[in-house]
Amino acid sequence: MGLLRSSRQAVHRSAVIDIGSNSVRIVVYEGPARAPAVIFNEKVAAGLGRGLSTDGRIAPADAERGLVALRRYALLARHMEVKDLQCVATAAVRDAENGPAFIAAAAEAGLKIRLLSGAEEAEAAGYGVLSAIPDARGIAVDLGGGSLELAEVADGQVGRRASFPLGVLRLPALRKDGEAAFERAIRKMLRSAGWPGEGLTGLPLYLVGGSWRALSRLDLEITKDPLAVLDQHTFPRTAIRRLIRASKRLTFEELRAIPGMASNRAATLPDAAALLAALVNILDVPEMTVSSSGLREGLLYQSLDAATRAQDPLIVAAEFEGRRLARFAPHGRAIADWIAPLFAGEAHADSRVRLAASLLSDVAWSANPDFRAERGTEIGLHGNWRSIDIPGRVLLARALYAGFGGADSEFPAMGALVSDERLARARQWGLAIRLAQRLTGGVEAPLKASGIALVDGKLRLCLDAGWHHLAGESVERRLRILAQALDAKPELVLL
Repeated sequence: MGLLRSSRQAVHRSAVIDIGSNSVRIVVYEGPARAPAVIFNEKVAAGLGRGLSTDGRIAPADAERGLVALRRYALLARHMEVKDLQCVATAAVRDAENGPAFIAAAAEAGLKIRLLSGAEEAEAAGYGVLSAIPDARGIAVDLGGGSLELAEVADGQVGRRASFPLGVLRLPALRKDGEAAFERAIRKMLRSAGWPGEGLTGLPLYLVGGSWRALSRLDLEITKDPLAVLDQHTFPRTAIRRLIRASKRLTFEELRAIPGMASNRAATLPDAAALLAALVNILDVPEMTVSSSGLREGLLYQSLDAATRAQDPLIVAAEFEGRRLARFAPHGRAIADWIAPLFAGEAHADSRVRLAASLLSDVAWSANPDFRAERGTEIGLHGNWRSIDIPGRVLLARALYAGFGGADSEFPAMGALVSDERLARARQWGLAIRLAQRLTGGVEAPLKASGIALVDGKLRLCLDAGWHHLAGESVERRLRILAQALDAKPELVLL
């Protein structure tokens, strides 16, 4: 309990209030700066952008609904002891004739609102993608209620960017003359801003925003994906046709019944699908990847120093979670180093997942013993991890499942997502981690007095003088199991 208390006292809490065209939202984050976890998330569908097409103003009822939400959020943020609060407004407030009056009214609640330009909004969305997918190379596409932002992302930086009045609230009017006319209008609008310019075609899209996520939920439903995780869900351009057909064929009630589908998003799916189809054609897009991190995460990322930005968000998050849930002083990195000789030559993408599994090697100890393996699987598959693709989640879950003693025959079938060879390797990680935990009892010192290696077809476990009593039936049994998985013979050496 003392460890948990000290960890919580050291945690930094930040928040972003996002005043958009569709909704007004607050998200409160806690944890390490490079990989903060969401601890509170609430939105009100104020619809500030609904009246703009009529008279260019935020309707009084919508403005009041938004202000009621902002007053609540300001009060909650104070009592949640948020240290850093950013409050930003985007297209609706930016474009509305009475936008300045809305900002002045919000200031009475003690909120200092930063009105983002279209270019700033695009830049923040781009850095949001990079915060979660550091090696992203393509175009971040942020679809909101009032605008569409495009931002080139590559080498950890945001390049060319632009904003267009193509939010989902504005799309129905543009589509009234048919899809061909709609695409011509989009193409003309992009061309006037220099898109696509040199080097901006043939790149993947990184989809940001609730409307894109809703479209991706539809894709997961159609394909019956065995792991229905939105973040970094990737689909090819050929999927657009099935999404358009499904958004037209399914009734509103059927769309709304899709798990996680909000009613307001279901209503805009046909418009979102049509816009995505147009962008894919204009920019010659090969594939699309969903990013659950966008403008809000980008704002947090932009406030970080260079050294913090350079940290690996998956490893930072796993280390924080491992420390929070460990029985004793956490030593996941020591376990990772201890088992590393068994996996020399491994691809970097896999070795970082192995490190994450090592850092999480104690997170399920407090669960019912009959369900520790299932708890480990759940953490790996559905944890709030960044910078990990869908196959990576499966590998992490497989390692934790084995690490917590799961029966191999009962691990969920994921062959369609990850090769059998990689799954077998992840199982070996878990068995090696399990041996390390059994040998040491969950503390670090015995790792420094022991070593493990593959030598001439033997899995050799060496114990230094003075530490021979660490050996025992349970250790020898786990050594045999790991040796069998590595197609080696177990050998215990007392130095």
